[in-house]
Amino acid sequence: MPRIPFEKLPADARLWIFPASRALTETERGRVLAEADTFIDQWMAHGVPLAAARDVRHDQFILVGVDEHAAGVSGCSIDALTRRMAHLQSALGVELVENGPVLYRNGEKIERVPRDRFAELASRGDVTPDTLVFDNTIATVGDLRSGRWEVPARDAWHARAFF
Repeated sequence: MPRIPFEKLPADARLWIFPASRALTETERGRVLAEADTFIDQWMAHGVPLAAARDVRHDQFILVGVDEHAAGVSGCSIDALTRRMAHLQSALGVELVENGPVLYRNGEKIERVPRDRFAELASRGDVTPDTLVFDNTIATVGDLRSGRWEVPARDAWHARAFF
């Protein structure tokens, strides 16, 4: 199935967010998009091609979405996506598949810290429930479009975990 533009994905399309450990360079971003395109062009679930798209946001977040109306993703197809991203992680030397760290805004800068460090920052008041965080657990493109991705910590899982 041909790759589709990310903006053409329906609101209920499944979404995976791969947060890079740092901002990607222009060259790295180009490689990530090319690798994602190659993968998407052959991505299947139980032999059925998937209608999928990719995007990069803030030079640091790789987004992959799948329109499941034609064919739903399977555990094996999700594993294949994760394996491809892990391969790309090794090739670039940039962490992509580690979901443990917390990513948040410090002014205009995007910070990435381990959860225990974010807890320390919260206990000192350096980050607050008003701090903008990236909720990479959102599950659909509609969540992304409706503003549920970059939100005050009080509106994400971060509120329960740290405040």
